[in-house]
Amino acid sequence: MKHIAVTLSWAAALSSCSVHLGAGAHRRPTLRHHEAPGALGPYSAAVEAGHLLFLSGRIGERGGSYRLEVETAIDAVEAELERHGATLADVVSVTLFLTDMESYTQTNEIYAARFAAPYPTRTCVEVSRLPGEARIEITAVARR
Repeated sequence: MKHIAVTLSWAAALSSCSVHLGAGAHRRPTLRHHEAPGALGPYSAAVEAGHLLFLSGRIGERGGSYRLEVETAIDAVEAELERHGATLADVVSVTLFLTDMESYTQTNEIYAARFAAPYPTRTCVEVSRLPGEARIEITAVARR
């Protein structure tokens, strides 16, 4: 009899948990799209989805040194984050697109000076071309 009472107590507790968890599982996070003035294509500058902020790719000033291009691309990411009340410390994932993997070491040096440890997850890929003849494009996901 005592075993049945304990089992019923656990069943009641679990069913109340599943009702609570199930109610949230069916709600879709609200999406908020933010315009990208001057964008080179049809896309949002950022999309808020629940507690995450997804940034479209950012490129830096072209025509100067590679270092300046990387720095200003990170500046552009940082400016978009600040627009939404976040900082580089809130970034959880970064994707780097490079047109020349030979610049990987220099990119890492600049990146490590701007993003503090522990670093966000990161993917780096080489691509044949980027919009605006950029040499680097950076996209990021941040917590809010």
